[in-house]
Amino acid sequence: MFNFDLVQFALDQGVPRETVVYILMYPVILTIIAAARQIVGVKAFGIYTPSIIAVALLATSLKYGLVVFVVVLAVALGMRFLLRNFQLLYMSRTAIMLSVVAVSVLALLAAGGSFQRTGLASVSIFPLLIIITIVEKFVLVQVEKGFRTAFFLALETILLAVICYFIVKWPAFQVLVLNYPFVVVLIVLLNIGLGKWTGLRFSEYYRFRDVISHVELPRKK
Repeated sequence: MFNFDLVQFALDQGVPRETVVYILMYPVILTIIAAARQIVGVKAFGIYTPSIIAVALLATSLKYGLVVFVVVLAVALGMRFLLRNFQLLYMSRTAIMLSVVAVSVLALLAAGGSFQRTGLASVSIFPLLIIITIVEKFVLVQVEKGFRTAFFLALETILLAVICYFIVKWPAFQVLVLNYPFVVVLIVLLNIGLGKWTGLRFSEYYRFRDVISHVELPRKK
């Protein structure tokens, strides 16, 4: 099959097996996020943000990725309150915030090294930059919709990213995708079905449960 030959060709040319798996898994990650939004009602920060955080977690490991994510959000929140009285334009304020977040992450990595947490100290720069840039999204939502909304969206985002992490790390699923990469085609068909979803989301069933409980079903004649 063409798909199988393409995968094998990539492996034969020296493309790391892990890279091939992650690329083939990315459509799966996007579909999980789309299903969570369309069927369950989980909003998160759109579709791109949780998917890219999932990739960052794969590159850093779940434990250290979550530590960096929590530190980044905590520092960003603190800087948000510190800078609100300076009457700065959005771009300058965000630049200062991201700069402080970057230095805080460096301090965290140094602390990890001092405590012999070599996995934390040796985290690659690219997943760190991915996690740091999420700060702007969080702050923008906080400004537009308030802290409570931004907090729950961040929580939903990291929850989706963790779910995607465990699915991509599942060895049996990795073998399935490598041996039968045409499942990506099935993912496209599944997304077509999701795109035509018109029913209520699970969260809406809960939200409107009192209304639904009082709706009388039509009686059969």
